[in-house]
Amino acid sequence: MQTVEIIGAGPAGSAAALAARQEGADVRLIEKSRFPRHKVCGEYLSPEAVPVLRSLGAWDSFLAARPAVIRRLILHFGSSEKRCNLAEPAYGLSRYSLDQLLFNSAIESGAQHLLEPSEPFSGATVLAHGRKNLSARGDRLFGFKAHFAGAPSDAIELFFFNGCYVGVNAVEGGITNVCGLGPEDFLRRFDFDIDAVAASSEALAVRLRPLTRQWKWLTTGPLVFQNGFRSNFEARDYFAGDALSFVDPFTGSGMLSALTTGRLAGIAAARGTPVQEYVDQCRRRLEKPFQFSSLFRSLLANGWGERLVGLVPGQLLVWLTRPHSVV
Repeated sequence: MQTVEIIGAGPAGSAAALAARQEGADVRLIEKSRFPRHKVCGEYLSPEAVPVLRSLGAWDSFLAARPAVIRRLILHFGSSEKRCNLAEPAYGLSRYSLDQLLFNSAIESGAQHLLEPSEPFSGATVLAHGRKNLSARGDRLFGFKAHFAGAPSDAIELFFFNGCYVGVNAVEGGITNVCGLGPEDFLRRFDFDIDAVAASSEALAVRLRPLTRQWKWLTTGPLVFQNGFRSNFEARDYFAGDALSFVDPFTGSGMLSALTTGRLAGIAAARGTPVQEYVDQCRRRLEKPFQFSSLFRSLLANGWGERLVGLVPGQLLVWLTRPHSVV
């Protein structure tokens, strides 16, 4: 029986553990952090995450967590906005709940939880430990997130202003998650006071006015977008989730990417698939959102955001940011 060691038990790592166990592998899931926990995350799962969760055997547990159902998209660019209905429902679920249910499912499937890596170890290794990138001071991006109480909405709303991006969507329990990122120089103007940053956008300030923040803002960073799908991998380790590629959050595919690459990594590690072949599988399924996000970021930087709202139908924007074959 193949033995697979997985470093990190977040969504990518737990998905890898579930997939490897389905392949009959002996799985050691390494995670020193305590679950459940809050993480800076958009907590949005696009419709394509449903077949991945089903394939992992985690769909029933996901529904039992009572995720919010998201049916609409609203984009805010300065004073302009675009609204559209989603062709299929998406979901909002906190990382606090998602991480726990996936981790529990992995342990129930027979994965062994360890606090430290095994020594020595000669089997296949999946690295799902998150981002490890560095960037130059001043040019860096930082993420922030808090939960708010108040009447939830069935829309995911995206706000773009001064180089910042903020997503607002409901999660379980009638809570609204507000998560974003911004350039370091802009955030420093407000001494990283995220309430003041949010207030600098009139549209976002109006959206948050009827809501009440439930705890202090969480921050993380620096964040560096990277497309690892085009890298050449000669090592025997399988990178998954943010350790493989960190997707621009505009695509709404961050959680989907974690689940998909984790699942593929678990299968590949259990079968002994060459690492480069595994990376090519990930690229074929997920690279399109990276390409579109790069183009869209360039348009925003050159002042085309508000023009884009008028030129491109909302349904087309959604289609362009969605991978169409993940399982």
